[in-house]
Amino acid sequence: MPNRRFADGEVVMGRWPGSVLYYEVQVTSYDDVSHLYTVKYKDGTELALKESDIRSQSSFKHRKSQSSSSSPSRRSSSRSRSRSPGRPAKGRRRSSSQSREHKDDKKKIVQETNLALLVLLCLFKPSENNTRSYNGEPDSTERNDTSSITLEQKLKPGLEIDHVLEQYSLRPRKEEKKKEEIYSEKKIFETLKTIEKTSSKTKELEFGGRIGTFMLIFFLPATVFYLLLMCKQDDPSLMNFPPPLPALESLWEPRVFGVFLLWFFLQALFYLLPIGKVVEGLPLSNGRKLQYRINGFYAFILTAEAIGTLLYFQFELHYLYDHFLQFAVSAAAFSMGLSIYLYVRSLKAPEEELAPGGNSGYCVYDFFTGHELNPRIGSFDLKYFCELRPGLIGWVVINLAMLLAEMKIHNQSMPSLSMILVNSFQLLYVVDALWNEEAILTTMDITHDGFGFMLAFGDLVWVPFVYSLQAFYLVGHPTAISWPVAAAITILNCIGYYIFRSANSQKNNFRRNPADPKLAYLKFIPTATGKGLLVTGWWGFVRHPNYLGDIIMALAWSLPCGFNHILPYFYVIYFICLLVHREARDEHLCKQKYGLAWERYCQRVPYRIFPYIY
Repeated sequence: MPNRRFADGEVVMGRWPGSVLYYEVQVTSYDDVSHLYTVKYKDGTELALKESDIRSQSSFKHRKSQSSSSSPSRRSSSRSRSRSPGRPAKGRRRSSSQSREHKDDKKKIVQETNLALLVLLCLFKPSENNTRSYNGEPDSTERNDTSSITLEQKLKPGLEIDHVLEQYSLRPRKEEKKKEEIYSEKKIFETLKTIEKTSSKTKELEFGGRIGTFMLIFFLPATVFYLLLMCKQDDPSLMNFPPPLPALESLWEPRVFGVFLLWFFLQALFYLLPIGKVVEGLPLSNGRKLQYRINGFYAFILTAEAIGTLLYFQFELHYLYDHFLQFAVSAAAFSMGLSIYLYVRSLKAPEEELAPGGNSGYCVYDFFTGHELNPRIGSFDLKYFCELRPGLIGWVVINLAMLLAEMKIHNQSMPSLSMILVNSFQLLYVVDALWNEEAILTTMDITHDGFGFMLAFGDLVWVPFVYSLQAFYLVGHPTAISWPVAAAITILNCIGYYIFRSANSQKNNFRRNPADPKLAYLKFIPTATGKGLLVTGWWGFVRHPNYLGDIIMALAWSLPCGFNHILPYFYVIYFICLLVHREARDEHLCKQKYGLAWERYCQRVPYRIFPYIY
């Protein structure tokens, strides 16, 4: 085994990969197997370099001193020759003047070349602005995906591009009069802008790429309608496939669609009310921060008052149950129309406003994942509004309608214990999301994913009509449970909620203020981005403890439905598949972002979601 040449902590000169430029770096570690040095640049970037790409600082200083020591002799020799007595004084003055002018020209050419290298270096050297904020996963852990800084922002502040181009030239003076200047500043910057635009394209396609997303556009609505139709059957067994299909004309009713529109625009009105604080989101790719009004909990209170008023005047809320499938069709039709509008308007959006995950250049893929990151009509943020308001609050209203429908159909004076548990557990989940509304600004849905069919359908159809599946199932298939069983299920839900909430709170508090004395007990691994990866607390237990809490709660929501059929447990199966997919995506993004620090974190915290299992 060869001996290592440089020690840990030693300051040396490291070659930047793909170039001939050397920068001052500090050796942090050495791998005896791969014989690679891990070095840290001044901007925090960590890279693994071969020993041949590292030089000691003394070798650079020696060359510099050697060069400077030889120049005086040449200058003195030049001066002695210029002062030769054999030349007339006038000739000496002209020769000296020409020599100085020649040196000035060479000096300016060198300065211009250095300027070109500086511009290229600023454009392509990794920046610590390309960071996402907090621990672990990029969806809620590091979702501050600020993408890449624009070309103009990477230039020296205070200098306009046009001024730089006028002030400096990258061409020698002899070539200034040529008609075609291949390496002119204009062509260089146009080429770099083209490279930057190309690099912003989505290269890694998810969900099966173009074919997969095309199939999902039809598969997702079909899945929702299949689940609702099965719940309507006396025997909702999976063996009874396919369920009897209703007549197409019975699936659409204008009155139902009108009620859905009324609900949607009522929530939009609550969103626009000047109540609640205004906060800033995470920085966008251009450095700008959007403002959001945090009033989701107030909207929930106003909605509860409106529903209470309707019930006081004896409005039949179980109308939702009687026309549940028609409401699902209306919501699906509206989400499709909204998705088409979003994609058409995104075609005119500036490049910096497009979503990092939905800018592939493929029409179907971008339509599904969302082409524009934050589509707004004035100050009305369409994605942020749909994320919590119509679907999430609508989920609670649907559950309440199912509870009333159960009482009416089965002539009960009070709802069943199973229905009470399902309504209570899911109400807690929704209220928690609205109370902690500001935390959603750091999730992947807001910072990375565009607003397209995937989120529009998910927010307006999947959440209210699939998440309420347990309550819908219990109306037609009542399940009696004992109080001890109900108590055990309640404890399970509380455990899941505690893990979910405490893990998210721990992460969010550390992200906002890592120096908080209350968090002094937390240990973390520093990264090249300047952020830290928590290795104690919940985030030292598993890499995604919030996902673990989610799955435990989903199981508690399904247990009151009994074990006669697997249909009520579809949500648990779906949730596990969804979170495993997200976890795999998070792992990939974190590895790209944190590099060696993420590998050390994975060695420290080996389990992803389930301790000692996965």
